[in-house]
Amino acid sequence: MVAGAATTGSVRDALGGAVDALRAVGVDSPRFDAELLLSEATGWERARLAAEPENGVPPAAARRFGELVRRRLRREPVAYILGRKGFRHIELAVDRRVLIPRPETEMLVELALELRPRRVLDIGTGSGAIALAIADEIPECEVVATDTSPAALEAARGNAERLGLAKRVNFVEGMLPEAGPGGAGEGEMEVFDLIVANLPYVAESEWGGLEPEVTEWEPGEALLAGPDGLDVIRAAIPVAAAATPTLALEVGAGQAAAVSELLFEAGFAKVETRSDLAGITRVVWARR
Repeated sequence: MVAGAATTGSVRDALGGAVDALRAVGVDSPRFDAELLLSEATGWERARLAAEPENGVPPAAARRFGELVRRRLRREPVAYILGRKGFRHIELAVDRRVLIPRPETEMLVELALELRPRRVLDIGTGSGAIALAIADEIPECEVVATDTSPAALEAARGNAERLGLAKRVNFVEGMLPEAGPGGAGEGEMEVFDLIVANLPYVAESEWGGLEPEVTEWEPGEALLAGPDGLDVIRAAIPVAAAATPTLALEVGAGQAAAVSELLFEAGFAKVETRSDLAGITRVVWARR
């Protein structure tokens, strides 16, 4: 801070008031969120906030911080407030057009890194997180990404441009691209070494129990999938099975057994699962 500059309150005071307010409305991580928002408002790293709690917060930054906290009090996700979310080695621009990428989704990228496919299709790309991470980490891989939402594809293409990966990923509206220039036009279905997908898998009965950050802010069409949460996956597996020898899906808690059975029924001979750090089975993948 420049010596003599006007300030209003200290870092400690600003964080203390924000944490109390956020905790009162049920935010799960009030301290962490408050630090992220104050860091955004001041332009200071979180490490500096912790090391210099008595620093005064400049008035303009204090006003900005207040605006950001008020948005969080309405349970708007921090990623939407900041307009960005880290995913593996890339940072994605995110807004209400797309889901906020989750850490467990990185498991699909890790699987691709193990298999080293030459051609990958990411179905339901959303922000482009999976497709762009694969393109970033496997430069020799040809990546195609699809989504049924034009708004999501617009967001994904924007991320590709910002990351310098626009020439590495082909975005196509729909579920599966057809063979032909740019993946469009009449022709046979394209074939891929690996198809990955984080499709909607939330059951209608579970919706009311989710946090407001999800139900009030994120796109419901990218989350809800019928009474058992498997409507979209159930429809996608037979179609995807015709286009790849290897299919990997992110699934919800307790869905792995049902999804595995669907994969066997679609003709896959070997099905495996992987669990996240909490021990929840999050990825089901199958090979012919």
